[in-house]
Amino acid sequence: MCQAAWRPAIAGMGSSRGYRGDAPDDSRIDLIEIPLPPWPERTDEPIDIKRRRLLYESRKRGMLENCILLSIFAKQYLNTMTYSQLQQYDRLINEPSNDWDIYYWATEAYPTPEVYQGEVMDLLKEFTKNRNHEQRLDAPSLEYLEEESKKEMPSGQEMCTEFQKEMTSRLVYVRGIIMET
Repeated sequence: MCQAAWRPAIAGMGSSRGYRGDAPDDSRIDLIEIPLPPWPERTDEPIDIKRRRLLYESRKRGMLENCILLSIFAKQYLNTMTYSQLQQYDRLINEPSNDWDIYYWATEAYPTPEVYQGEVMDLLKEFTKNRNHEQRLDAPSLEYLEEESKKEMPSGQEMCTEFQKEMTSRLVYVRGIIMET
């Protein structure tokens, strides 16, 4: 049974987001659920920033198994995901409070809750099966990030122009606030 399904009933809370520190032989008599703040969905985040953030969050997990699994998955698929798929992936790796839930869903040890079902979860489940028998013992090195950032690095002139636009925009905003008061 998926632990996420019984979490609110045991804790007596409406929210399913919290840390619970389960142990396999725990009777759960003294279960304490520490509520976490709600997951903020970032709908206005630029797609390149979203990809970079998700890549980082895929690498920095609470458990090594997911760090390896999700970082290799992210390296392979993040750059080809649509904005909708990135939103699904963001929800999947950031909303559940227990990394074991994500691991069990990806390995199909537990059924995936309806809210996390979708293209990305299907892709992750298939990736987890490792049909090519790739060796996945460690997260990928970060060297590929340096190579990609060199390709995408804007020129100095482009950076100056973007900086000027941003500063002008902020100045206009501040002036508007001052004029209103």
